Amino acid sequence: MEQTFYEQVYEVVKLIPKGRVTSYGAIAKSLGAGGSSRMVGYAMRYAGTVHPPLPAHRVVNSSGLLTGKFHFNPPELMVELLEKEGIMVKNDKVQNFKTHFWDPLTEI
Repeated sequence: MEQTFYEQVYEVVKLIPKGRVTSYGAIAKSLGAGGSSRMVGYAMRYAGTVHPPLPAHRVVNSSGLLTGKFHFNPPELMVELLEKEGIMVKNDKVQNFKTHFWDPLTEI
């Protein structure tokens, strides 16, 4: 049976290494759907219902902003999880974003 777009997104998210982040757009591009970063965001909204749990905290916007933090309970949990992995966050933005960025197109 063919995977849904959301399931494909979740498969990519599972691959994001600890201590790294990627963007909605990078995930979309890796799936051949470059203009669908918003759809990736919609998929991530439901990431908390997936088993086993996904490292959803590693998905940020293309500037490194934690735009999905309000889907965590409490929202500060996203920052805590990233910082536990050695990623510094200041004002809801990943510091040294390019250093921590994981590109699924080139690193899968």
